[in-house]
Amino acid sequence: MTARIVLLVTSPRLPAGLLTAAAWDAVRGNPVLAGAESPLTAAVRSAGAEVTVVDGPATQALLDAAAAHGVAVWLAGPAGDEALARELGLRLAREPGLAELELMYGSWDPPGARLLDAVEVMDRLASPGGDPWKRAQTHRSLAPFLIEECYEAYDAIGADDTDALREELGDVLLQVLLHARLAEELPEGERWNVDDVAGTLVDKMVRRNPHVFAGAEAGTLDDITAAWERIKRAEKARESVLDGIAPSLPALALAAKILERAGRAGLAVPPPLAESQVDPEARLGAGLLAAVAAAREADLDPEAALRRAALSYAEAIRTAERGAVPPPESS
Repeated sequence: MTARIVLLVTSPRLPAGLLTAAAWDAVRGNPVLAGAESPLTAAVRSAGAEVTVVDGPATQALLDAAAAHGVAVWLAGPAGDEALARELGLRLAREPGLAELELMYGSWDPPGARLLDAVEVMDRLASPGGDPWKRAQTHRSLAPFLIEECYEAYDAIGADDTDALREELGDVLLQVLLHARLAEELPEGERWNVDDVAGTLVDKMVRRNPHVFAGAEAGTLDDITAAWERIKRAEKARESVLDGIAPSLPALALAAKILERAGRAGLAVPPPLAESQVDPEARLGAGLLAAVAAAREADLDPEAALRRAALSYAEAIRTAERGAVPPPESS
């Protein structure tokens, strides 16, 4: 019977003892070797298995153990020990029948596992000895960057560039992680962390989606939206339908949001007439508000419409610049 070498690969992002049943059978029933002490070697030993830490060439040690016992298990390190796997593969290719090489996954990353890496990297960057720039920031100093990154993600969506969107959403996530890490430095009683951010979000999603998490009747999309709004009103105890609108929204988007909220609440409050305004700026503002109201009636996004027109106009200017004849040089 051909000897067998099992390379046991596990996720470094999960507790060391969380292994599949097949992985536990492998480490309990065969000699186990590893390149260094680790939480995984400790977990395997605590389950009653013996682990030998190899101090020297691992390939030959594995081949000797497999030849003596039929099967030998190697506990791969966090990086997967690719160099060892490559060396073993070449050796076994040169000497057929010496042993078989098997890759076994004892655990694997769950969805979202790389978020833990992102949290760890941010903690390193924002801790003593990390990046001085990040350590010097505050929530207020970072505010413009958060807006900028969101707009860059918005632009990627508008361009239907999914690769760019993936990168830009990463930049938005960076802002979230940095804000959360800086909040850990707030005074006692005020501080919070990224788990608090995630926990608040999870609780909110569960509360506001009873048709998914509580067995409520789903109904139509309009019914689901209305239920969301009812739950949100009960949570926030707001005095006005306009509460919660960010005043820092771009002016056209702010106007559209106010009109949308008023319409949803059935409040027929007519906007001011431009002709009734004496002040030129107020007259212009009333005219723009009327244009936003007309856009809403036509089911158009005024912010997107003006951006499209502005960018088209900008391209026309660039075209004119490229076709412009340079003035003659003075003699």
